Amino acid sequence: MERLNLPPFDYKIKNSGANSLIFDVLRKKYVVLTPEEWVRQHFVHYLIQQLRYPKSLISIERGANYNRLQKRMDLCVYNNEGNPHLLVECKAAHVPITQEVVKQASVYNQSVQAGFVVITNGLQHYCWQVDFETRSYTPLQDIPAFLPGPATDV
Repeated sequence: MERLNLPPFDYKIKNSGANSLIFDVLRKKYVVLTPEEWVRQHFVHYLIQQLRYPKSLISIERGANYNRLQKRMDLCVYNNEGNPHLLVECKAAHVPITQEVVKQASVYNQSVQAGFVVITNGLQHYCWQVDFETRSYTPLQDIPAFLPGPATDV
């Protein structure tokens, strides 16, 4: 797998038939190792180890409805009150972050209503703070770290 622009972590990989599997610390099981899963697992560990988000507040492939269509977000991080705080859309490293990818994440966030949206392909990471009243996205230099205590969403 490709080296990413995220901190390394101690991953567990095993083979099962023709597939390589990687251990997912959130789902507590091995999952098929695809290029997108490689990015997602790196980002999960970045959230936990670097930004100090508790595992219990991170959900993988959460479902949401938008215009009667079922959508799946790669990661949704909740605040201490259980409200969506950070929506993360992961792409494989070879997939460029285009306007279409940004649109996909913002469409997902219409139903989720997280205060922050992150898009990553493991090499590039983009983060925006969302203001739902003005329907605006403000780009941020850094992805917000976990702040224990009451919610700090805007």
